[in-house]
Amino acid sequence: MDRHATLFRIEDGIARLTLARPEQLNSFTVQMHAEVASALEAVAEDASVRVLLITGAGRGFCAGQDLGERKVDAGPLDLGVNIEKYYNPLIRRLVAVRVPVVCAVNGVAAGAGVNIALACDIVIARRSAKFVQAFSSIGLVPDAGGTWNLPRAIGQARALGFTLTGEPVSAERAESWGLIWKAVDDDRFDDEVENLVRRLASAPTRGLELAKRAIRGAQLRTLDAQLDVERDSQRECGLTDDYREGVTAFKEKRPARFTGS
Repeated sequence: MDRHATLFRIEDGIARLTLARPEQLNSFTVQMHAEVASALEAVAEDASVRVLLITGAGRGFCAGQDLGERKVDAGPLDLGVNIEKYYNPLIRRLVAVRVPVVCAVNGVAAGAGVNIALACDIVIARRSAKFVQAFSSIGLVPDAGGTWNLPRAIGQARALGFTLTGEPVSAERAESWGLIWKAVDDDRFDDEVENLVRRLASAPTRGLELAKRAIRGAQLRTLDAQLDVERDSQRECGLTDDYREGVTAFKEKRPARFTGS
């Protein structure tokens, strides 16, 4: 068993979760699932958290499932049990995080690693990073929400080509497709990620929470229903200290000092 499969800390309103099995390209084990679940629970319970950053240690972000844990020689496996016990709860927890979730893809993201990244709110990647839907090479179907997120992000044609061929997609192409938010030159990547998470940590937290909730749910609603969501969200935001501070700062021509309340 790994001593630690992840690294996690909360400081200055920023929760930082690092997948930390670099020699195995941060592939998921049962232990890593448990540690990630514990970290996401800590984020949910800590009101001081205003942004969550997820990244990987070493040269890769995440290679998906650690196939070393799959004992295929022992006979047929019911992979649905593994999905139901580990990956489905992981994705549900990720999308339910109330604050913005930034995924910093520092290297290759493959298999479930791609789809875990896509479950986050903002994905920023090194220009040298690559994305690979590797499931077809071992006779599997994308999991971790991939079949839901991919066609919505890049359309059916690209989603099918990306999935069925298993061809790598560069970070630059992923950005042009709308698969990720931004591809950044490698030598600027760390600074760009840090600037982004600090900016979000100092933003009006409740407004961001309601905005991401409205956008994530929009595809499941009619226009009329979505207009009602916007009305109710705006009403709630208008009662916050951060809204008053934002308007006051605008009138006084100074930077706003948001507290997240």
